[in-house]
Amino acid sequence: MSSFASRAREEIAQRSIQKDCCVRAAAYGIACFAKYFDAKGLVVQTEQKETVQSAQQLFARCGVQGEILHKQRPSGMLYEFNIRAPEQVARMHELFGTTGSETSLQIDPRLIRCQTCVSAYIGAAFLCSGTVIDPQKEYNLEFLTSRTNLARDFEALLAEHEFAPHRTRRNGVNLIYVKTGANVERLLSFMGAGNAAEEMHAQKAFKQVRNQTNRQTNCDTANLGKTARANAQTLKAIRFLEEQDALSTLPDVLQEAAAKRMQYPDLSLTALCGCFEPPVSKSGLSHRMKKLEALAENLRQNLEQETKA
Repeated sequence: MSSFASRAREEIAQRSIQKDCCVRAAAYGIACFAKYFDAKGLVVQTEQKETVQSAQQLFARCGVQGEILHKQRPSGMLYEFNIRAPEQVARMHELFGTTGSETSLQIDPRLIRCQTCVSAYIGAAFLCSGTVIDPQKEYNLEFLTSRTNLARDFEALLAEHEFAPHRTRRNGVNLIYVKTGANVERLLSFMGAGNAAEEMHAQKAFKQVRNQTNRQTNCDTANLGKTARANAQTLKAIRFLEEQDALSTLPDVLQEAAAKRMQYPDLSLTALCGCFEPPVSKSGLSHRMKKLEALAENLRQNLEQETKA
């Protein structure tokens, strides 16, 4: 079964981009986050076929031709899209106003003209270098790039659109990531992965229900423990009174309470109230149980004093 990240990438790769400026912005996103983008050309490598197909189509719509290669590896198929023919490389750099020999790559704002351009550019960046963790585990969407100035500009672009990004370095690579569920969901939707965003929303709702159920179960378990401890304490007192032949000397209401507790040792106090005819109040029954415990304690102390004497 495909991973959540693969499904998101597949959805973004298949989105329909209409305007020319947005097609160029998407191609520019591919170039910026490609494995290589320099004077020799461009190389994108991925395990996802849809990504290289999308890259080839986007560049073709901009008048730049590239080829797709399949490379078999022990871990599975690696797909490569490259632009290496000198004439096509020249066209690509003309398209972006680059030379390929720039000392550092930064985002050129002239290539991202409208809101849909931003969406197309970020979506393309995700296709080449992004991943998202399965929402069943946690909420985290990230982009990787070895280009530090690009990482800084990309973080600023995400921040400008209120996705609350963070930037760090991991094993010498720049990492730009978005953490909270709401922001990851919005970003997936913004990039064109609406179904993935909906799936995540459903997972989030399921998690909330599950957590609520767990909290209720934990609360119920704690209450059951409390009930069991209280019952055990009362039963211990009743048995002690019985052993000392003191139970039969008590008022009828206390004898009845003791008999019901012995008959139903596991029932909660509330449930036990209904076993009386007529039913008694919880406060009334609680008072009787406490009275039995107090009488047992007094008797125990008196016996201890007599023994010492």
